[in-house]
Amino acid sequence: MSTAPNRRAVAVILLIPLMVTLALWAFAWPAARIAPRDLPVGVAGPASAAQQLEQRFEQRDGAFDVHRFDDEAAARTAIEDRTVYGAVAVTPQGPHLLTASAASPVVSQLLREAVTASAPEDTPVRVTDVVAAPPGDPRGSALGASVLPLALAGMAAGAVVTLMGLRGARAAVTLIGAAALVGLAATAVAHSWLGALTGDWWTVAGVLALTVLAIGSAVAGLAALFGSRGIGLGALLMVLLGNPFSGVTSAPELLPEPVGAIGQWLPPGAGGSLLRSVAFFDGSAAGTAALTLSLWTLFGLAAVLFARRAPAPPEPVEPAREPALTG
Repeated sequence: MSTAPNRRAVAVILLIPLMVTLALWAFAWPAARIAPRDLPVGVAGPASAAQQLEQRFEQRDGAFDVHRFDDEAAARTAIEDRTVYGAVAVTPQGPHLLTASAASPVVSQLLREAVTASAPEDTPVRVTDVVAAPPGDPRGSALGASVLPLALAGMAAGAVVTLMGLRGARAAVTLIGAAALVGLAATAVAHSWLGALTGDWWTVAGVLALTVLAIGSAVAGLAALFGSRGIGLGALLMVLLGNPFSGVTSAPELLPEPVGAIGQWLPPGAGGSLLRSVAFFDGSAAGTAALTLSLWTLFGLAAVLFARRAPAPPEPVEPAREPALTG
């Protein structure tokens, strides 16, 4: 009896627990280790008082990256430009905390707790949400939940184009058309219906489409280079790692190192950051994320257009047996 089916069965038995373990590590480990790591925050006010606040932040070694500002107006501008997540301004009435829940509701709550705990007793802490999350999604849940569907949509587009045998310009046009339709449909749901996204409607649709295109073209490009194994590699990068490493549900600076940085190099994380920028901050700090998505898209489309894989060798044909002679 041939041992090939037995070997495949053993491979499946071993592969499934390995994949489950990898998925639990990728999704559960970053979520269980959320904490500030060089989180950009600001301090504004007179030099002596601001220095005291800065020292309190720096007591937590490696947790905060403190920026000094001359006054509250400069701190507000830095928050709107996505230079810092929040800032504490020293005023005669006490500390004034400036946050941006649109950048990360988790970070806003963390700063609120940290500043309140470090303030002197009986000193109220005034809080102003400079860039608030939209009323349709005050906790950022819808935005955080959007990354996985976008990754799955791009993954499906790249896999279907490959399995249908589309090549060259036809494959590229199919990927672009599918991504454009996904961007329009997703914007209609998240922007027009749920109100979870604000900003210019068409710009948001373009970002969603670019995110799906970057993922889909990367998967199709990997498949053009490595065959069916490329689809598995694309699923590993875009879904199994890209989704939990994106930091969209919290912030990249809250994830363990180097998970946060890796997530921003992958399309799901870059797409989430770019979406925040165009939806809530008028495109501030959008350059790096847009460049990352563009590079993935160019790589994938170039591989789809120009890669020429050698055809798989034909399976050996077993010679026909002569019929047995009958007595």
